[in-house]
Amino acid sequence: MTEPVRLAKRLAELVSCSRREAELYIVGGWVMVDGQVVEEPQFKVSQQKVELHPDARLEPVEPVTILLHQPSGHDAGMGANSAQQLLTADARAADDLSGILMLKQHFARLTPTAPLEANSSGLLVFTQDWRVARKLIDDAATVEQEYIVEVAGEMAPDGLKRLNHKFIFNGRTLPPAKVSWQNETRLRFALKGAQPGQIAQLCNSVGLKVLSMKRIRIGRVSMAKLQPGQWRYLAQHERF
Repeated sequence: MTEPVRLAKRLAELVSCSRREAELYIVGGWVMVDGQVVEEPQFKVSQQKVELHPDARLEPVEPVTILLHQPSGHDAGMGANSAQQLLTADARAADDLSGILMLKQHFARLTPTAPLEANSSGLLVFTQDWRVARKLIDDAATVEQEYIVEVAGEMAPDGLKRLNHKFIFNGRTLPPAKVSWQNETRLRFALKGAQPGQIAQLCNSVGLKVLSMKRIRIGRVSMAKLQPGQWRYLAQHERF
């Protein structure tokens, strides 16, 4: 019996490359063991057939950004780790047009950005890209977010005008939101630097009660046709 060795060592011997290069091939999804892709350099092999894809490229795995449609009923108040558990292979949207090959490396060291309020749903963003993290965390006050808000009650006569005016929240004067009716029971809010509880308090101030909230856009990136519980990669041409 052959003593099991690390896949990275076996591959380095097979294709005459360094151990580091072998690891890059493996985590890049270019290596198969008995016909199955294996992405762990430490995976132990003995008599199995190890193959390197003929189109393999020797390059680091690029950082990715993932968009998730968090469904209603999945409590945002449970935190980012709970939402991240929804990022499974089966939940990837079939119409993801990013062209990105899904790798296990894409789900390591993801930074959650722009958390949703408790009891809300919609667009969540996880990223490995420091530029996206800086935009959505450090510069959050400059990024517009859009929500669809289901409400009940009767709005005050000048309610819509008041909703579109500057608003004092937690002792701070916030920039005006852009608010309009989507239909008889739903309001569309677009606002920068959204604060937890801000939309509910705005609605309460004009006689309305929030029944549900769904975030449909962050900056220039829309949730579009992404179905509840599904996720996709941010495409190369998309910018927040």
